[in-house]
Amino acid sequence: MKRILLLTTGGTIASRLTDEGLAPGLDGAALTHHLGGLPDSYRLTVRDILHLDSSNIQPEEWRLIARHVFDARNDFDGIVVSHGTDTMAYTASVLSYMVRNIPIPVVLTGAQLPIEHPLTDGLDNLRTAFAMAASGWGGVFLAFNRRVMLGCRAVKTHTTAFGAFDSVNWPLAAEVSGAGLSVREDAIPPADGPCVLRDKLCEQVFLIKLTPGLDPEIFDMLLRMHYRGVVIEAFGAGGLHFIRRNLIEKLHAAAQAGMTVVVCSQCLYESSNFSLYQAGQKVLAEGVVQGWDMTTEAAVTKLMWALGQESDPAKVRRLFSQNLCGEIRSAEQRPITGSGSDQQTP
Repeated sequence: MKRILLLTTGGTIASRLTDEGLAPGLDGAALTHHLGGLPDSYRLTVRDILHLDSSNIQPEEWRLIARHVFDARNDFDGIVVSHGTDTMAYTASVLSYMVRNIPIPVVLTGAQLPIEHPLTDGLDNLRTAFAMAASGWGGVFLAFNRRVMLGCRAVKTHTTAFGAFDSVNWPLAAEVSGAGLSVREDAIPPADGPCVLRDKLCEQVFLIKLTPGLDPEIFDMLLRMHYRGVVIEAFGAGGLHFIRRNLIEKLHAAAQAGMTVVVCSQCLYESSNFSLYQAGQKVLAEGVVQGWDMTTEAAVTKLMWALGQESDPAKVRRLFSQNLCGEIRSAEQRPITGSGSDQQTP
């Protein structure tokens, strides 16, 4: 039997109803009590490392989870992390960088209803997560609603539906059907080196969703607050306004001051491409980094991670522009077709 480690962190799956609403109330032993005979299929070890609603999982908790995962990589065949859904995509993305090239599966999962609820989806999600953790395919994944996604491609797209997560601009890594767990091998990036824990993060990263008429002086404020990086969700393929309110001029000043500026698209699917329009080409001329087809979660956490590894802005930009774990695919590398994750090709 495969040796599986379950790391529990709290979340809805482990919650109970209190006078103040749902709050984590079950430890790992109580959680596994509801799994029926599932643990009998594995050599299961359970460790409680956090007891939090995922809204309270922040960089400090990411480091803790990463260290537990890294330290256990040689003692287990796979690791499952139970986690709240609200920030699960951020955690899955940042773990993809911090324990890059991990040789065993690390699978995050959770639930939309607590495990004690008679209609819970938690048991089904854990079944899928355990199956993927026992598959032998190394990497960081997110399992939900009988689907397995690459960790750096998962996005929470629904608040209450059981199919809460989508794999954006990338095919599913695996899926459960009547045939069991079917893994799509070409959707899992191969390791390109040893697994090394790189858990330093820079928390001075800001996310801006561009709106028409946004005041460019916000970048002056961010510089005064000592932010080292900013991710901008721009219009369409990468447009920013520069008439009357010249954002591009401010981006130039921010870059000259040492801030790393990444621009992605507000559109969930397909890629940004600054070469299409005048506004985009002006942005590129100021040293701004393209986010291409990255998810917001992957871009924000990658910038936090890259700034944690390097202090030289030029080195940060080079590191950010590299495809590390399947999180980025430039228009030059391969065009993206279709709008749904099932239509994508890696």
